[in-house]
Parts: sequence; structure tokens; C-alpha cells
Amino acid sequence: MTQLAYSVVDVFTQHALEGNALAVFHDGRGLDEAAMQRIAREMNLSETTFVFPASTPDAAADVRIFTPNYELPFAGHPTIGTAWVLRRDRIAGAGARAFALREPIGLVPVRVDEGDDPMIWLRTPPIAFAETFDVASAAAAAGLAASDVVEGVPAQLVTAGNPNVFLAVRDAATVDRAEIDAAAFKRLVAAQTRPTCLFVFAATPSGAYSRMFAPELGVVEDPATGSATGPLAAFMMRYGLAPAADGTRFVSEQGTKMRRRSLLHVQVHGEHGADGIEVGGHVAPVASGVMTLPEVSR
Repeated sequence: MTQLAYSVVDVFTQHALEGNALAVFHDGRGLDEAAMQRIAREMNLSETTFVFPASTPDAAADVRIFTPNYELPFAGHPTIGTAWVLRRDRIAGAGARAFALREPIGLVPVRVDEGDDPMIWLRTPPIAFAETFDVASAAAAAGLAASDVVEGVPAQLVTAGNPNVFLAVRDAATVDRAEIDAAAFKRLVAAQTRPTCLFVFAATPSGAYSRMFAPELGVVEDPATGSATGPLAAFMMRYGLAPAADGTRFVSEQGTKMRRRSLLHVQVHGEHGADGIEVGGHVAPVASGVMTLPEVSR
């Protein structure tokens, strides 16, 4: 039998049982893609990560990321949570204040603030704006009306590796009324070649109040979506929705409706993020364990 050690942490929170839960398997060697996918389905969290020895000297480790249904090229709370576990376990390279994890999308830089409970930041991969969608159809996919959407702001696909359709609505109460219509959303994104998510948000004085739905990934609703938060910041800046006081630093509150309150911090570098957009958050340890499986070769 093979013993696979793992940790469970909650990301984008300082409090256990809030934020977005993540399972980190410390050593993925010997597991093929099918096995990792089955383990992720067993854990049944938004994402599960598997750590491998670094394949290049510029990374502290290689990391693969799985939802219950799909492998992702990049994801936010898995990057931050895995970085936290590697630092805790003193994995070579991860003890520094700045290092990188190699994910399928490429190197993802990470930096760590000072302190006993440091915030961990990732640098969002390049952000791309793509097609816009009929606002009424996008609103219907979220169980809302076109009149709930902020006037003059399109429903648009934006991606930093994982495509999201962003829908800006009038206020937090409207965000909380959203309810994914999986069939309507599937029709909306029928032309997309990769699983696509629906990100519904309202601008707030401190940033945004957000929810994200990903039925194609096997995630009905995600408590915190770091991979979408850099694109969210870019979208808000493009359409004049970023906080007026200081558009370079703000917070997206997500997961509150599902009782998994998460705070995703955003730092924008350069005008409109020309020098990069970082997403940061805290991590709270929750559990550790060992999964026993039939023998796999290592």
C-alpha cells in the first residue's frame, strides 16, 4: 500500500473553517494524471494540489492543480496555500521571502510579507480580455435580470489562465441573489473550448463583493478565486469600477453568502496594472492526514 501525506489549509482567511479549503499532497511522485484526478474527486474541494520536486532551478517546486473534474493550468488559492505548506515544511527555496512555483501555465512568482502570520502574494499571469456577451443572457445565467447589471458595463470573458465571464451588478444584495442556471450558462459559453466560470460582483468602497460559479469544473460555487481576482481588478479598472480613493490596493470579499468568508487582497503595480497585479491572502492550517492507496511506484 502507498501512504500519501497531505495537509488541509484554509486560504484567504486567518480563521480555520472560513476561506477556501485546499488539500495539498506533499509528494505526488508516482501518481499519474488519472490517479490525481480521482484523488481530487475524493477530496471534493474546489482544488487539490500535488507537489513534485522542482524540474528547473528557478522554482521551489512543481505543482499540479485539480478540481473534482478538471486539471487547471493555474489557480490562486492553491498557489498561496501550497506556498504556505512548503514554507512550513522548509522545502528548499520556499523559505525565502520570494520564490516561484512551476505550474502548468509556467512559473508563478510568490512573495511573503514579514510577520508571524504573513500574507502570501502571487503575481497574476498575463491577463487577456476576450469576447463580450449579451448582458441579458449573462444575467439570466446568474438568475438575474438585465436591469440588475451596471449600465454601460459589458459581460465579458477575461482570463489569466482560467476563463471567467465577469458580470458587474448593482450592489451586494444583488450578488447574494445570484443563483447559477447551469443550462443557461452552458448555452452562453457554448463556443468556448475550455471550462468557463461565471464571476458575479458588485463594486464597493473597499473593492468588490464577489461570487464565482464553476459548474463545468465540478464546483457549484467557489469560496475564493485567486486566479480570477487579478482579472477582476483589470476589469474594474477598465470600466471605472475600482475604488476611487486608491485604485492600486483593494480587497475582494468572496464566499460570504456560502458562510466561507474570504478576503482576497489586490496590489496593482503601474498604471492599470502595466507592471503586474498581485493577489494576496492569509492561510489558516486545519488538518493533516495520510491517504492509503494501492501500491504506486515511486
